[in-house]
Amino acid sequence: MPGVARSALVVGLIYIFLVGVSSLEAGIKIMGADTQERLFSAVTNPIAGLAVGILGTVLVQSSSASTSVIVGLVASGALGVDQAVPMVMGANIGTTVTNTLVSLGHVRQSNEFRRAFAAATVHDFFNVLSVAIFLPVELAFGTISSIAKWATERLVGTSGTEWKSPVKAWVKEPVGWLADFWGQVGAAGNLQGTLMVATGLAIILLALTFITKNMRSLVADRVERSVNAVLGKGGGAVAMLLGLVITVAVQSSSITTSILIPLCAAGVLSLRNAFPVTLGANVGTTITALLASLAAASPNSLIVALTHTTFNILGILAIYVLPFLRNLPILGAEALANVAVKQRSWAVAYVLVAFIILPLTGVALLR
Repeated sequence: MPGVARSALVVGLIYIFLVGVSSLEAGIKIMGADTQERLFSAVTNPIAGLAVGILGTVLVQSSSASTSVIVGLVASGALGVDQAVPMVMGANIGTTVTNTLVSLGHVRQSNEFRRAFAAATVHDFFNVLSVAIFLPVELAFGTISSIAKWATERLVGTSGTEWKSPVKAWVKEPVGWLADFWGQVGAAGNLQGTLMVATGLAIILLALTFITKNMRSLVADRVERSVNAVLGKGGGAVAMLLGLVITVAVQSSSITTSILIPLCAAGVLSLRNAFPVTLGANVGTTITALLASLAAASPNSLIVALTHTTFNILGILAIYVLPFLRNLPILGAEALANVAVKQRSWAVAYVLVAFIILPLTGVALLR
């Protein structure tokens, strides 16, 4: 497909994605306050919310998709900002599972596997350390959400009142068509709301999948050339910017960071040079939730989206900028990689425990 046609397709897919977010919000509202309370009573505990964020992101293999869903739920009133913030932090952790799975493809070659597994899990260690630092701060003082609320008030006004987003108007008619369609086939009340939610989720996931696929086709060759050219020079700030730009372009931090795995495995790129790219990718991936908040047109949904961005920026400032913390994710990843090389089954056990068993336990015990 020619580049111009593919670019036009991406624009159309972004519009469809925004329709999906608005459909999700409309469906939750149709279901009513009582249904909303029953559905999300399990996530009142922040640790349970963190676990839900991890599991949801592992399930769809995309933090962009899971955070967009969270934004839609906040816009509908099904989730409060306080409930949503730990989920967003969990989504940051959950998205790193893709890199780790990619690194398992090098398991037969010890040296390659050691470098690949370290390059994958440095993202895990950074995100877990960020959550360990900032989740208690957020729970105690509300610092991150307060910064996001301050920014939101300057951009669109105070919370509690819907702001006039042109995107909301653009997607209103297709969402109305969906609601009418389900009404005409006999669905009403909770059933109609459930079908609207299911339709919205399907649209979000499919649209993001095709956006990512098409954007990767558009920029794949240039991405790899840029990574090799810039990262070989070892510039931390430039590498972060590169990670951010690539992630915004391809709408997936997993693609950005997964590009690094074979480069590190082959010894072309060092772990220390790859590390800042993952940090830029962390910030870049928040663009999708910001887009979703435009469709929702709710100040609270924008607060959550900006909280995601603020959290990732503060993580860089606290961990990467401070020399005594910068090496912790690298040292942790290298130590875990050395263990995984000696006993390959530990790598698989790590994925199962960190991304499935512990989050499931958290939800089961703390709901």
